[in-house]
Amino acid sequence: MALKLYLIINDKVGIISVNVTITNVDDRKLVPDMVDNLWVLLYGYKGYISNSLEKNSP
Repeated sequence: MALKLYLIINDKVGIISVNVTITNVDDRKLVPDMVDNLWVLLYGYKGYISNSLEKNSP
């Protein structure tokens, strides 16, 4: 079974959030849970932005 690892790190390379899934999970579905407690700007690959995530951006 193949797995995918997701990390959110800060500017000092400290790990803020971690998630592991099987390979067939849509990457964009993890974002709301992983960033729920973050109150700063979030940077990532443009290809991962879904319509609902884009609408919530400032």
